[in-house]
Amino acid sequence: MTAFREYANYDGLGLAELVRRKQVTAPEILDAALARIAALNPKVGCVPLRMDEFARGQLAAGRVYGPFVGVPFLLKDLYLQVKGSPLTNGSRLFDGMTCAVDFTLAERYRAAGFIFAGRTTSPEFGLNMASEPANLGPARNPWNLNHSPGGSSGGAAAAVAAGMVPVAHATDGGGSIRIPASNCGLVGLKTTRARNPAGPLVGEGWASLSVAHVVSRTVRDSAAALDATAGPAEGDPYWCPPPERSFLAEVGRDPGRLRIALQTKPNNGVPVHPECAAAATNAAKLCESLGHRVEEATPQYDHEALYDALWVLAAAGIAATVEMRLKQLGRALKPDDLEPATHALYRKGATLPIWHYTRCINAVHAIGRQIAAFYRNYDVASTPVTANPPLPIGARPNMSEPDWEKYAAELHRQIAFTPVYNVAGAPAMSVPLHWTPTGLPVGVQLGAAYGNEAVLFRLAAQLEAAQPWFAKRPPL
Repeated sequence: MTAFREYANYDGLGLAELVRRKQVTAPEILDAALARIAALNPKVGCVPLRMDEFARGQLAAGRVYGPFVGVPFLLKDLYLQVKGSPLTNGSRLFDGMTCAVDFTLAERYRAAGFIFAGRTTSPEFGLNMASEPANLGPARNPWNLNHSPGGSSGGAAAAVAAGMVPVAHATDGGGSIRIPASNCGLVGLKTTRARNPAGPLVGEGWASLSVAHVVSRTVRDSAAALDATAGPAEGDPYWCPPPERSFLAEVGRDPGRLRIALQTKPNNGVPVHPECAAAATNAAKLCESLGHRVEEATPQYDHEALYDALWVLAAAGIAATVEMRLKQLGRALKPDDLEPATHALYRKGATLPIWHYTRCINAVHAIGRQIAAFYRNYDVASTPVTANPPLPIGARPNMSEPDWEKYAAELHRQIAFTPVYNVAGAPAMSVPLHWTPTGLPVGVQLGAAYGNEAVLFRLAAQLEAAQPWFAKRPPL
């Protein structure tokens, strides 16, 4: 495939170390990545927007440095603007758009040494746990091409699992980093609210529910990437407490004897597949063998208020995005601009009385206080990521459903464990500790108190050392 045949055997920091030692050049690494994308993407469908010449131009500019020097990187096709790059947000409404500015997060990725090689598949506006947008086609799971890699960062996770890149940009508004990481056997951290900047065009996504970070094959890549991007930008509306030390320094640090809460039954009462429950239970047993104290415990909060707030705030954000784009285009909305489920949520956001926004913000804050109280007694919570293993391509819920309430009800049966951390603003991570008998990955969610990514990195690194996953590769 390429002269640098060992490319996929390294994580991001490993590739950067090769560049620093002059054992391989950044152009050779990029050529290896682009060749792998060209060979595998026709099967996986996770990089619909190639940026080969953009990446080569970035290298040719000669200003590549940082902890990930010369490491190829893929950007999610959702909201993050990089000047001169394409962006569709998974929507026909944005087809043909070229970004006019650099977002602060993109500037920090570039400063870290990442080379932007393409955009990964996202469902329209990130509104599904599958990544099958009508405008660009579905992303497929490298572990089984008949199954979904998840969503909304499904293209990112599929690309990393397939070895196209070691790290990829991802976002999470209700589980959209953790779900694809779970489905694809990766590490996926949903960061604390405001850990990374969202500007300059907005101060927060979905009223603070949505955050951005990466999916990766190793814990250390996730930690180093967060070191490179974390911290407020000038003018940010608020920011979270700074960490005691670098996140990378937490990897390998003794976590001590942690108090871990095990939860296998979700607050909304939906049934959980035995493989997903087993993933969390077996992870708890592994934690006990490492000296941690585990007991069954469930945080108490109003799950109906949680889902209500999630979708009211998302609807407001979607309505604002659609109206902004229509103003740019100078026209009214056409019937085929949006997929049916998105159109239904847009109508909800455009017609809901404004006081519902404040009502839901108050609900978000109340749930955040309840989760904070739960973490007075526990350091970490361990749960399944989803209620079911990776679903087949085309499974429900899908964006062809025009009735939003029906669509949301289907979605709630799958995302039973993840949204509470978006609402509470607290960090949560999916780690790959379990595979089904048929070879599909099923992740375990580790949650922590607001601002405490450090404990997640310490525990995840300990689990990675005890039960390594890096050598596990999809049959693709």
